[in-house]
Amino acid sequence: MAIKDQVDAIKSQFYVANDETVEAEEATAENDANGENQALEEQFKQLLSQYKAQRAEIAAAQAKEQADNLARKQAILEQMKAMAEGETDGVMANLQHMRELQAEWKTIGEVDAPHVQEIRKAYQRYQEQFYDLVKINIELRDLDFKKNLEMKTLLCEAAERLQSNPNVVEAARALQRLHDEWAEIGPVARELREDLWNRFKEASTVINKKHQAYFDEIHAKEQENLEKKRAIIEQMKAINEPIINGEPLRSKDYEEATEKVHALQNEWRKIGFAPKKFNQSIYDEYRAECDRFFAEKKEFYQGLRERRKEHEQRHKEYLERQKAREERAKEREERRQEFIAKGGDTLRKMHERLKQDIKTAENNILFFTAKTKGADKLVASMQKKIDELKKELADIEKKMDE
Repeated sequence: MAIKDQVDAIKSQFYVANDETVEAEEATAENDANGENQALEEQFKQLLSQYKAQRAEIAAAQAKEQADNLARKQAILEQMKAMAEGETDGVMANLQHMRELQAEWKTIGEVDAPHVQEIRKAYQRYQEQFYDLVKINIELRDLDFKKNLEMKTLLCEAAERLQSNPNVVEAARALQRLHDEWAEIGPVARELREDLWNRFKEASTVINKKHQAYFDEIHAKEQENLEKKRAIIEQMKAINEPIINGEPLRSKDYEEATEKVHALQNEWRKIGFAPKKFNQSIYDEYRAECDRFFAEKKEFYQGLRERRKEHEQRHKEYLERQKAREERAKEREERRQEFIAKGGDTLRKMHERLKQDIKTAENNILFFTAKTKGADKLVASMQKKIDELKKELADIEKKMDE
């Protein structure tokens, strides 16, 4: 574009010179010279076309760039308009953004002429409206600072009163609510912020230290509870050890062990919580030892009941056999009585008679002496008779037994 005037001048000079050459050629009628002149004109037109093409390309690029610049500036204007027509409360938050938009505006190149005045006026208008809002906001902010100072001072006083609350958990929860309120209240004047915050923070620190000490004590107690529960588990393991090792235990052993287990269970119930990360695992271990003991005890007593049932069955069978023997004895007695009724009394009488005969014979044999004639024969004869009576008596007794 910078050489446009120079190109136009060259173009004008070329065609003036070309016209003079044509007139001279017509006067001389030199055909060869005329042909050369046409060739030069054709070459000149080609060069001129290349120039025009390049200029058109540059013009199109400039038009596109100006259109892009216009679009960018219009986008900035839309943002400036939104901030200039927005609420007063948010204007200070937008101040930095407004400055960034102004800086970006300066980096954007030219736009096409018809839009220059329009966007420049809009840019100035929105700037003025926005900074009017900034001024109003500053005045309102000063009022807010005063109001926020009053509210945050009340929160400091409330936090300081909480220091005397004996319930540290309740005090800590109340302090958290105060912190939530503090976060919702806007800022105060810059020169007061640090001192006011330090006052609130110091009151909070006192409460937080008490709260921490309280939970340190709880954690220590939980650790102590954990050790107590571990000790109970070790005692449970000691009770279960003979069972696991298969040592023979009696019912009395299980009764004594059950009393110990119940005592340990009562002690466990009185112990508070262990640390949270151990609470479930320590309970599961304890529960496993209890379950192991009671499962083995159940199995032992089940076996004991089975053995007792077996013993009762054998005793029942013994009683049945005893009853059968008694019934057989009764039957024999009935047969004996029947026997006696039918002839047994005769055997008894014969038994008594034979006993009397033997006694008489034994008494008589004592009266025989050596002076008695034939005493030896008589004694021998009497002794033979006695032996025969005794044999007969034995036969009678055998029959009676049968």
